[in-house]
Amino acid sequence: MRVIFNVDAITAPLTGIGRYALELARGLATHAAIDELRLYSAYRWVDDPAQALASNRTIAALRRNVPFKAQALELYTALRGALFRAHTRRLRGWLLHTPNYILMPFDGATLTTVHDLSWLSYPDAHPRERVRFLERHLPRTLERANLVLTDSDFIAAEIASTFALPRAKIRVVPLGVDAAYRPRAHEEVAPVLARHGLQAGRYLLVVATLEPRKNLARLVRAYAALSAALKARYPLVIVGARGWLNSELERAIEPLEVAGTARRLGYVDEQDLPSIYAGAHAFAFPSLYEGFGLPVLEAMASGVPVLTSNVSSLPEVAGNTALTVDPHDETALRDGLERVLEDAAWRANVIGRGIERAHGFTWTHCVDATVEAYRVALAAA
Repeated sequence: MRVIFNVDAITAPLTGIGRYALELARGLATHAAIDELRLYSAYRWVDDPAQALASNRTIAALRRNVPFKAQALELYTALRGALFRAHTRRLRGWLLHTPNYILMPFDGATLTTVHDLSWLSYPDAHPRERVRFLERHLPRTLERANLVLTDSDFIAAEIASTFALPRAKIRVVPLGVDAAYRPRAHEEVAPVLARHGLQAGRYLLVVATLEPRKNLARLVRAYAALSAALKARYPLVIVGARGWLNSELERAIEPLEVAGTARRLGYVDEQDLPSIYAGAHAFAFPSLYEGFGLPVLEAMASGVPVLTSNVSSLPEVAGNTALTVDPHDETALRDGLERVLEDAAWRANVIGRGIERAHGFTWTHCVDATVEAYRVALAAA
């Protein structure tokens, strides 16, 4: 089969959707069932994901800094669609897959991936222009697509009910965990941790983009309520790119940063991230809403006990190998943090089970299942 894969999402800093697009682009390039693969980025064809990463950096910078963002986004989308149509008008028998919600105009078979509906469930946690854009364009994309992929059963059910989409048109393909995320001895991770001022086994880790849906302000307040001794032993370390609407987080974390019991490392190079995961004493991810929650699996694969939320897709991903709590309840969050940090018997019980569960989620399986979905979409077209 011949596939056009849109790689706009492959841009630094890589978020969950960017990682998904990158892993698919790499896997599709070598898959036996793909006769021909072409990658389209923003306004042109690119040769490989590395070229996409470089070219998308300029587009991302323009998006961050352009005035009148809503109008600019609509204009960019229209121009990109016209260019894509011109670039593909002679292509027949191809399938287009966009891994990031909105399809470009295309006359052949089409498939899109919708990772979540957070812009509907938590509109205040998104820039307004993004919410308006998705409100305008996603219903049409769902109507046009021959098949819709999503990451979890929770989101599949939400899409079906919200948009009255036949469940048969939606296929769940879970994400994968890179083999780099594995348990590591303290001596192995020490050089990487030293560059970031960390000590193995001596910090509580969070990995998340700094934006309201990740619930970091509540987490920080819950952490602040722990005993002084526990905070001194396990400082809070937050890894993640700067996001948006973070005034509440700033107010909560400033006293802890002044006291030296909390640090924000910002975006960390992906080569260092597996060691930072493996060096943590525990991991927290109390998001209000997730389409999948890949950091939970990455932590479990690294042999680190996990605290996460009991809502959206997170219990589905974590199974019974993480401590799940109500993310709105700061007392429950505080008690949960205390347990993942101090309950030695519980920690010993979940570490092995978490590693085993994470091993069931691979990018190879994700790519294979996606290729099978292509066959279904082509048949439907």
